[in-house]
Amino acid sequence: MGSKVTPLSLSPGPPGTHRVDSDSDPDPEAARDHDSTPRPTATNPPPKTWKGYIWDTWELPRDERRLLFKVDAFVLTFASIGYFLKNIDQTNITNAFLSGMKEDLGMFGNELVTSTSVWTVGYVVGQIPANLLLTRVSPRWVIPSLEVGWGIATICTSRVTSTGGLYALRFLVGLFESGFYPGIQYMLGSWYTPREIGKRAMIFWLSGAAGQLFSGFMQAAAYTNLHGVHGYAGWRWLFIIDGILTVPLAVAGYFFFPNLPQAGEKKTWWITEEQHVLSIKRMQDIGRVGKQAWTRDKLRRILLSWHTYLLPLVYVIWNNGGPQPAMGYWLKSFNSTPAPVPGTHYTIAEINNLPLPTTGVFITMALIWGWLSDGPCRGARWPFIYAGAVLTLIFSILMWKMPLYTNIKGRMIVYWLSQIGLGPGPLIMSWINEICSDDTEKRALLLAAANDFAYVVQAVAPNFVWKTTDFPAAPKGYKWAIVLQVLLILLTATVQLLLWRDKRREKRMAGLVLASPIGSNVSQVPSWTEEPGKKDTGDTEKTEDIGDTDWAGRQHAKAVEQAAVRLTVGCA
Repeated sequence: MGSKVTPLSLSPGPPGTHRVDSDSDPDPEAARDHDSTPRPTATNPPPKTWKGYIWDTWELPRDERRLLFKVDAFVLTFASIGYFLKNIDQTNITNAFLSGMKEDLGMFGNELVTSTSVWTVGYVVGQIPANLLLTRVSPRWVIPSLEVGWGIATICTSRVTSTGGLYALRFLVGLFESGFYPGIQYMLGSWYTPREIGKRAMIFWLSGAAGQLFSGFMQAAAYTNLHGVHGYAGWRWLFIIDGILTVPLAVAGYFFFPNLPQAGEKKTWWITEEQHVLSIKRMQDIGRVGKQAWTRDKLRRILLSWHTYLLPLVYVIWNNGGPQPAMGYWLKSFNSTPAPVPGTHYTIAEINNLPLPTTGVFITMALIWGWLSDGPCRGARWPFIYAGAVLTLIFSILMWKMPLYTNIKGRMIVYWLSQIGLGPGPLIMSWINEICSDDTEKRALLLAAANDFAYVVQAVAPNFVWKTTDFPAAPKGYKWAIVLQVLLILLTATVQLLLWRDKRREKRMAGLVLASPIGSNVSQVPSWTEEPGKKDTGDTEKTEDIGDTDWAGRQHAKAVEQAAVRLTVGCA
């Protein structure tokens, strides 16, 4: 009695939790923990060799390595090819516009922007329902069905003869494509751990950028080799080819796309029973839970959580803050009458091909960021949000202020580098997956909401700030991009501050409990649920709500409660 015993300690928990000793002051350690970076634990070990920095599976046990090889082959590969084709189908409208559709359909006003906005409306309508459907119906049936739908609608676009028909089909393409991107992000979060998800989310997303890159080559080839074949213009052949490539892949998805690795879910046919159990355990180890019933209390927790509002907003601002591709419009403007630079003009093939280095530079930088985030940065997502915002801010100012026609080579270089900072998007999605691990419905909802509201803004804002008639100068658009990059920096800092606050609160409570020596009066041991600034009532049933934090926080709190019980028993 009266002697101080060795302090109790909590063993390391899932990524984002930390060892807490009663002798330590929780505040200084919390101050160092100002972000949501997953720290090295048993489920998030740092790479041990250079091979681990290149590809994480090389350092995993044999059974886990085999599992991830299959998941990469069937999930990541299918998703990447599908997104590659989706972006061809999505962006071919611009290439077709620049290659004859404008003249054939009489699109001399803002019809191109309107067609994009109509596509976005369809995209917005379907996203949240489709992603929530994935928590109840196997992705094996949902994802391929969506892909079949947009493939057929794309083929039908080759027959349009008016802008009205074009608008109707673009709406259907958007509606069927709506569930693909957020759905795949949800799937990646359901299969991969923090050391794995960032680079794979980047590969998946960049396959769409590769689709944009390939679309330019495809349109150039279609115009050169198929223009006039069977009476179809070159731009119509682009839609036909896109659809023919999409539908067979979608049908294959019914056979190869997996079910979710959750308890109670049916095993996917291409993994063994042992691998199915391992895939479930991997997610349990990082606190990524399976489906749960929708209840009033669950809905209240989601609605009252700051995650619900600020996490999607980060993605919304990032998605709408990048400058629109303007190089094609700029090149086409040299062919205007009167010519802005007499003697300088560009062919249709050049208009389609010269902007392509922009995408190549962007893909290279984004891949580097994905590997750095998972590897040397150990799952940190926020540094790349800041870096991207600063780079995009600089190039938006340059494109706004540089003269259009007095330094042609210089402006061309600026265009090629202008998207170098647009890579944080999939890392933001990975961040949401990690922060919302404790609730799969909330995770699915926020992933879809982030992409959904991003496109709500995209459906409206271009009609005011990125008008087709304003290109290639587009001064309103570049001012809009500058403002949003500043907001992105401020909002990311706010999210980090709130995550730090939540963890600091948890550690303070843990430190208060664990610092109590055995031999002190039981009544002097503070309740583990006592909120800062509030007096403990002693009624544990009335003070069990510690706020809406992530899974790691709640697991941490449970461990603290168990420690408090052990202290109480020892005092008795």
